[in-house]
Amino acid sequence: MKRIRKIMVAYDFSDYSEEALVFAAELADELKSDLMIVNVINQKEVDAVLRAEMEAVSFSADQFIKDRKKDRLEDIHKIIEEISAEHLPVEIKIKTGIPFRELIQAVRDGGVDLVVMGQKGRTNLSGILFGTTAEKMFRHCPVPLLSMRKNMSR
Repeated sequence: MKRIRKIMVAYDFSDYSEEALVFAAELADELKSDLMIVNVINQKEVDAVLRAEMEAVSFSADQFIKDRKKDRLEDIHKIIEEISAEHLPVEIKIKTGIPFRELIQAVRDGGVDLVVMGQKGRTNLSGILFGTTAEKMFRHCPVPLLSMRKNMSR
């Protein structure tokens, strides 16, 4: 069996992705692996911001995206502290684009051995609906992917 050196968790700030992050951090600690946390600003959101920029002269899409990345990075650092994972080697990536494509690219570029993600995301759509990020990840991920269900007992 190949040693798992790097675990990537897809993190979208949903309850499901928080469960996935907690599990991935515990697994990384147990396996002495690195942890990569990837968050994607959805291209749909970027497109909406670009349309808003055309309507409002005082609004800057570039600044909005820069602020969004900064805020998400700060929030991820907070959650790392909350789950007591700051001792782990952690790499955080905030990407912009189509979520499943950016996640797949992060796997390829980052030398990831295992992906952990929630079965549902922020939209709370059923994990079985065709077209969700999780469904596309299962179809295209070049490494093993572990899907976490929300722990309903908490």
